[in-house]
Amino acid sequence: MKPDGTGLYFIAVMPPGDIAEKATEFKNYFAEKFNSRHALKSPPHITLHMPFKWKQEKESTLTEVLSSFSAIQKPFVIWLNGFGSFPRRVIYIDVESNEPLNRLYRDLAAETKRKLNLFNSAYKNEGYTAHMTLAHRDLKPQAFDLAWPEFKKKEFRGAFTVDKLALLKHNGKSWDIFEEYPFSQNAE
Repeated sequence: MKPDGTGLYFIAVMPPGDIAEKATEFKNYFAEKFNSRHALKSPPHITLHMPFKWKQEKESTLTEVLSSFSAIQKPFVIWLNGFGSFPRRVIYIDVESNEPLNRLYRDLAAETKRKLNLFNSAYKNEGYTAHMTLAHRDLKPQAFDLAWPEFKKKEFRGAFTVDKLALLKHNGKSWDIFEEYPFSQNAE
């Protein structure tokens, strides 16, 4: 907690164990081969809402809104296919375009604006590109230039059912899952 009583949070979709393990292997590879360790500070995830500050004394409001929102969502499948990049700064596992995921992102952004007064759902208002980050921030441009040719041709496929949201909270050094919010199995 910061001296002003705020915590740092973000909202994400978490992959199941087998996919999370493989993503962590890739993150460790980037740390060892390219000295890019920052992505290891969070568990593998697909961000739905960028990090935001929130008063810890009001966590119950945050969790109530996310719980109510999740309870009306319907599970859906997403597919992972290969790798992508935001040139010279980020390499990630690519998430195939998926209307249910895009709708979840848009609806969550609208809900958090309306009920929580949060306006930073997307990175620098660039729109939403679903991805699972493997290397960023401390990936130097020269390291990117070495790593990207290797990863852009590499095969990786996976799929999983999205059936809950996760709220992550920063502990001062890294990100932890604070709480998860299951979707309704019967949502229409």
